[in-house]
Amino acid sequence: MPSFDIVSELDKHELKNAIDQANKEVTTRYDFKGTDSCFELKDTTVTMITASDFQLNQMFDILVQKANRRGIDIKCMEQKDPDIQLKTAKQVIEMKEGLDAPLAKKIIKAIKDGKFKVQVANQGDSIRVTGKKRDDLQQVMQMLRGMDELELPLQFNNFRD
Repeated sequence: MPSFDIVSELDKHELKNAIDQANKEVTTRYDFKGTDSCFELKDTTVTMITASDFQLNQMFDILVQKANRRGIDIKCMEQKDPDIQLKTAKQVIEMKEGLDAPLAKKIIKAIKDGKFKVQVANQGDSIRVTGKKRDDLQQVMQMLRGMDELELPLQFNNFRD
């Protein structure tokens, strides 16, 4: 029986490349001269360090631009509140990945409400969709791509006939 998995993954290698490119742009831009501005990446957490709140906003725009070019969806970026002091400003951006329980329930409910001829099973960090026909599975994929209320980007892996 044909099946596929619904997952939400983050390409960490592309994220590292996007951070490297953003750091390179910050060091060459005139409006950041003398501010010791930089991006730091630790696992899936990006920390922006600069001199002012205005520059934090500019740095976030640079990060979004570089991530988009690298194929990273900005839906997975969650901005935390900035920490602004006299001479430094820091902001943490959490890169979300994986399907948590409420999002998985929302996806399963949407598939079941669509009355597709498929079976859906939650497997922790992924959702397995199984059906008799490949066309049914492709309809489910199309419906999920069109949903705007999902807060994470979805990928469809492990498609089997």
